[in-house]
Amino acid sequence: MKTADVDRIIDWLVRRGLQGGAGEADLLREFSERCNKCGLPISRALALIDTLHPVHEGTVFRWSNDGVQENAATPYGRSNEGAAATNWQRSPFYHLLQIGAEEMRWRLTQGEPADFPIVQEMKEAGHTDYIVFVHRFTSDATIGEMDCFYSGWSTRHPQGFTDDNIAALRRLSPTLGLAIKSGALTRIADTLVEVYLGRDAGRRVLEGRIQRGVADRIEAALWFSDLRSYTTITDSAPPGEIIPLLNDYAEAVITSIHEAGGDVLKLIGDGTLALFRADDSAEACRKALTAEEILRRRVRELNKKRKAAERPVTTTYAGLHFGEVFYGNVGSVDRLDFTVVGPAVNETSRIASMCRSVDRPVLISSTFADLLPMQERLRLVSVGRFALRGVSHATELFTLDPQTL
Repeated sequence: MKTADVDRIIDWLVRRGLQGGAGEADLLREFSERCNKCGLPISRALALIDTLHPVHEGTVFRWSNDGVQENAATPYGRSNEGAAATNWQRSPFYHLLQIGAEEMRWRLTQGEPADFPIVQEMKEAGHTDYIVFVHRFTSDATIGEMDCFYSGWSTRHPQGFTDDNIAALRRLSPTLGLAIKSGALTRIADTLVEVYLGRDAGRRVLEGRIQRGVADRIEAALWFSDLRSYTTITDSAPPGEIIPLLNDYAEAVITSIHEAGGDVLKLIGDGTLALFRADDSAEACRKALTAEEILRRRVRELNKKRKAAERPVTTTYAGLHFGEVFYGNVGSVDRLDFTVVGPAVNETSRIASMCRSVDRPVLISSTFADLLPMQERLRLVSVGRFALRGVSHATELFTLDPQTL
């Protein structure tokens, strides 16, 4: 492989990294194909990088030109326990980290021992040469588990990699790592803002809506839900059961809201604040009511499982309202929250708290009820007019007819 070819591929990688938008698997594929065209006989390529994600530790990207079917991108879980830990500790990458080296190479046709499972796999598949690299990040450039870029390269060429091939890979792999890291950081940003702010709020923040005091005046269907008897449960349940209980029911609430097209804005202890938007107000309300129906089904299924495991169970209650709110940044210059504020938000919370007083799982404001399509409206029954704390006017509240549940 000529030096000029290496320089051209490096220039291309830099541009691709700066442009963004390319998936890491596509980047590895295009890179490997370009190397092949320039005479670098890569048969299989592997790249992996850790991330910052609530479930996945990272993703491994693969490419091959030898007819072997590979998953282009495969997320992997935590590597610090169980079978995943065993597999990781038997990898050449782990060994390189332990000894503080950056590369290892196996000339598979020259009798060198295949001392790692992946190396033996390459040998049995007819590969003649295999080299792996670890490129470490400095401590202040580490995010979560993302502290290295790992790559592995093999060939089926009868003579293996030449010295020039190895020199080219040594120059190329760090630049590829930089481009992949750029894409991975974008995905980390997407994950963090979605996980901690919500999908719509996260998107707005990444679009630059981070100026203090900037908020949109919008109309939306509002949701506030809580867990029934949560305080009693926390007082009586073993301490180790509290977080799993919260997680189980939060999963039910959040997935129900998302499935119906809503956005979760805030988790407040055992409470959840969400909104539903649509071009048509009736559609926004219909989405919120659909989410409540999905949640009710999920909670029934969850309680069956938890009872069978002799774990504490509860149910949810929710208040639904429709109104105008301010949606945007509130806070100080160095600590902002992207949320909704306004009287309608407070009223939604008060409606939810009334569920305990009237012993109903869901209460709906008259404003919300009046916007529902007639078919949905006929399923509601009034539970009376109430003076809600902090609300200047008496409010008629509705619930779902028990006969329709």
